[in-house]
Amino acid sequence: MAILQCNLTRTSSASSYSRSSCSPLLPPVNRQFPAKFSLLHSSSKFPSLGDKINLTKRDKIAATRTNCFAKIEANTEVVKEKSVSVILLAGGKGKRMGASMPKQYLPLLDQPIALYSFFTFSRIAYVKEIVVVCDPSYKDIFEDASGKIEVGLKFTLPGKERQDSVYSGLQAVDLNSELVCIHDSARPLVSSTEVIKVLEDGSINGAAVLGVPVKATIKEANSESFVVKTLDRKTLWEMQTPQVIKPELLRKGFELVNREGLEVTDDVSIVEHLKHPVYITEGLYTNIKVTTPDDMLLAERILGTSSLVGK
Repeated sequence: MAILQCNLTRTSSASSYSRSSCSPLLPPVNRQFPAKFSLLHSSSKFPSLGDKINLTKRDKIAATRTNCFAKIEANTEVVKEKSVSVILLAGGKGKRMGASMPKQYLPLLDQPIALYSFFTFSRIAYVKEIVVVCDPSYKDIFEDASGKIEVGLKFTLPGKERQDSVYSGLQAVDLNSELVCIHDSARPLVSSTEVIKVLEDGSINGAAVLGVPVKATIKEANSESFVVKTLDRKTLWEMQTPQVIKPELLRKGFELVNREGLEVTDDVSIVEHLKHPVYITEGLYTNIKVTTPDDMLLAERILGTSSLVGK
């Protein structure tokens, strides 16, 4: 989780979109988790932590649900149609999930986690291509879903660190693209409304990132775990994805990062090293990153109680 402290003056982007409100989450329910399950059945439940999941290639392919998506139109005065390249990061290992396969390919209700945002991006008129950064053994999940999308599909290999994977994806981006949109495939619940807003803010400002105001009290501590000070919560934001950057800025940022041997934890940090301002587009708290079994259960409840996703 990236926390950013900043002083913000909110300005309106060239167009506005109404937000979908999030329905209250359902109370926890009693569930029985099998030690093993097959993706062939949409009713499969997620196993408890420590259980192992054995999946065949046939299982993975069968997990792709059939969907017919209508194209989502947007304001082409701010961002041109078919001018955005999406880099979908899907190469993580997801060790905290306790599963035998990366978390982004586990089934969330009736399809792999990574396909939720994959389909969301494919429906947006701004998007011309999706560059999937993944292990080759999981390419088939996206290839089998490609018949349901109307954007280009490319693949690149993941790197050792996140910034290496982003750099790998950047090498495959169409040279005519005007924006690069980087998204973590383990965030399946991002809505098209959020994507459109951050793309437009990125086009206006050169770089933009989805974020939400921090709810908790954050304290700075020293190396001995004693509190140094309490940070002003009003200036703190939790960073999400997508993170949108103009490609020329991102390339210049990578030149600096690689030359100086810098490590960054999120994508807009690369641009921050250039002293270029990054705009925060306020997102929704439902855009969670699925990292643990508890996150999976929360995502299921959000999907079951809200019409937010895909809107």
